[in-house]
Amino acid sequence: MPDATSLPPEHYALTDRDPATGHPRPPRREFKARGSFVKRCEGCNLPELNCLCPYQVKAESDTQVWLLTHSIEHYKPTNTGRLIGDVLTNTRVFTWYRTAPDDTLAALLEDPRYAPFVIFPDDQPDYADRVVDIDAVHAAKQQARIPVFIILDGTWRQARRMFRKSPYLDVLPVLPLRTERETRYRLRKPASKAHLCTAEVAIELLRQSGDETAASVLDDYFDVFNDSYAESRYYRKIAEPTPAMQRLLDRQQ
Repeated sequence: MPDATSLPPEHYALTDRDPATGHPRPPRREFKARGSFVKRCEGCNLPELNCLCPYQVKAESDTQVWLLTHSIEHYKPTNTGRLIGDVLTNTRVFTWYRTAPDDTLAALLEDPRYAPFVIFPDDQPDYADRVVDIDAVHAAKQQARIPVFIILDGTWRQARRMFRKSPYLDVLPVLPLRTERETRYRLRKPASKAHLCTAEVAIELLRQSGDETAASVLDDYFDVFNDSYAESRYYRKIAEPTPAMQRLLDRQQ
């Protein structure tokens, strides 16, 4: 079976059969967001007016990010989960299924090399016994295991459903993100400034776990995405590199 990161985006949202029952799925109409007819770069999926490709910089990290992504998110060009994969080469992407995990994900969860943590708030008492803090990530590194942040990639409502309706995640420790950071995401309106987008969650987790360089690269790349997409909505080209753009360009020297 091919690795999840090597599969094209359409694989994630349009599967032929239900993974739990094996029954054929009915055809699903492609999600159409506002701006879906804009001419986009095939590399970064941003409007060609402000292509993101010149600013892609790879970074290494001691931790890994596995995205468990709601199928609808794969069609949204404003999704920030894919930014993580652009920067961190060991990122894995899986589509969420309510009744059964992806076969590759199921195998990885059983692999003793990894120490996976589900990133989710600790605001309910029924799973309080599973809640850990960032020290557990550092402890995993000391045990020569690879910490993994499993981020539920979707809206807050979708993420809560994914958390509650995924029995295969029930045995994993829950790591809530504790940060003073407020969202800088400009492409969707959050219910609260404390609600970070997927990329921002990864940035803060990387920073807290000691992967400062990876966090900084991803933070700059997120800012470039944020600015480039926002300006493209008004058909404005960014004429001069922003500070984040320049920092990424400097890293390529």
